[in-house]
Amino acid sequence: MNRSRVPAVDRRTVSKALSRIASASVAQILGAPEPGITGRSRIVGVTGAPGAGKSTLIGRLAALRLQQASSLAVIAIDPTSPRSHGSLLGDRIRMDALSEDPRVFIRSLASGSSQDGLTDNLAEVLAVLESFGFEEVIIETVGVGQASYGVRVLADAAVLVLTPGAGDYVQAMKAGIMETADIYVVNKADQPGADRAVAELLGVLRHTGRTSTPTVIQVQALNDVGIAELSAAIDRCVLQSPDPESMQQRQRARQRHRVGKLIQRCLQEAL
Repeated sequence: MNRSRVPAVDRRTVSKALSRIASASVAQILGAPEPGITGRSRIVGVTGAPGAGKSTLIGRLAALRLQQASSLAVIAIDPTSPRSHGSLLGDRIRMDALSEDPRVFIRSLASGSSQDGLTDNLAEVLAVLESFGFEEVIIETVGVGQASYGVRVLADAAVLVLTPGAGDYVQAMKAGIMETADIYVVNKADQPGADRAVAELLGVLRHTGRTSTPTVIQVQALNDVGIAELSAAIDRCVLQSPDPESMQQRQRARQRHRVGKLIQRCLQEAL
């Protein structure tokens, strides 16, 4: 792709629009026109335990996927302190190489009151990015646990990142997030125990009731090993054309998720 022919992202304008919607109250959200994720943007969710290397992985993956996308946004969600209610928005530090590309927009958002690895008003944030014409959006969740699978509802492709030595963690997740991912990545695969982690992962996945063979990929993000394979697996998930009934079901699920989050915040504010 000839980068000189690709229009640069107006980062200042996009940033202002995201700041307004990300910090909007429930009353402001309800008073605005209802947004909808129309499917114009491919949405990839990357989730996993803290320290699994999600940020580094996303940086390398996004650089590769820009070869086929005219514009790409990364939303990195950072945990909000339960005491100070502040957040260290630092995930962009690991994606500095991407920041020089005029087609890329990277934004860190605090998790706020959200408890599922996501952030408040994420559906509205994604709708704003779609309105600016981003071809693909990658969401990096907060480091999550067994029941934190909210990104599954919003993403066209859900990637779960694990590391060698995560056997007990895999066992703990088998009744929750383990059932919802499309692609399973064993990152840091150059470390001892990578093959055993894959075997344990496959063993757990056999008992999740899946009707298809799961995609499990070994990756060394720092060395770009397995990144191309991961990108191809995402394409298979995202670029397949679901039937109209499946699309309607996905839209209804996204709407239920959005309404549920707003109700939860209303109750928190009332209490």
